[in-house]
Amino acid sequence: MLSIDPAANTERENYKLLIGSIVPRPIAFVTTLSKNGVLNGAPFSYFNIVSANPPMISLSIQRSEGMQKDTARNISDLKEFIVHIVDEDNVRQINQTAAKLPPDQSEVELAHLTPTDSVKIKVQGVAEAKIRMECVLEHSLELGGTDSNGCDLIIGRIVHFHIQNDIYEQGRIDPRRLAAVSRLAGHDYAKIGEIFTIERPV
Repeated sequence: MLSIDPAANTERENYKLLIGSIVPRPIAFVTTLSKNGVLNGAPFSYFNIVSANPPMISLSIQRSEGMQKDTARNISDLKEFIVHIVDEDNVRQINQTAAKLPPDQSEVELAHLTPTDSVKIKVQGVAEAKIRMECVLEHSLELGGTDSNGCDLIIGRIVHFHIQNDIYEQGRIDPRRLAAVSRLAGHDYAKIGEIFTIERPV
């Protein structure tokens, strides 16, 4: 078995080990609103659940040359954002939003996604997602120190859920109908695949 010290690796080498090992990763498509009113959208696979009570999620957004990305900056400014679950039906459109655009251009428009109003926050979501979650900023941490690009760790508290009717029944979401996709390494994604059950011990 290989034995590797991450301190001896480049950032790129550690990145490849992480994204190849920690799979599959759920994908959040995040919309935010800039100070100038531009609806920004970007996908993130450093994303997961933090807590159910209160309902909270986490996003880790890498910095570029020490600078915040549009999503992190917009969340810091407005304290609001929306997380959408990426699925088989919308993944190709969502992938287009990963393009690097200047802050005054909307990735949502670029991908021809349909903005839709929220209930409790100003930021709009997109209608193409079967699940979207209106979030407010709970906490933000800058990690990684001054000698590296670092990242912004965002903790968001969900204040409203939007769930497509045909994937929801008796308080549960049907994973097959949701058809969420996950991120692997490189350009690869994965579908849900075979589902199996193992009972937890008492």
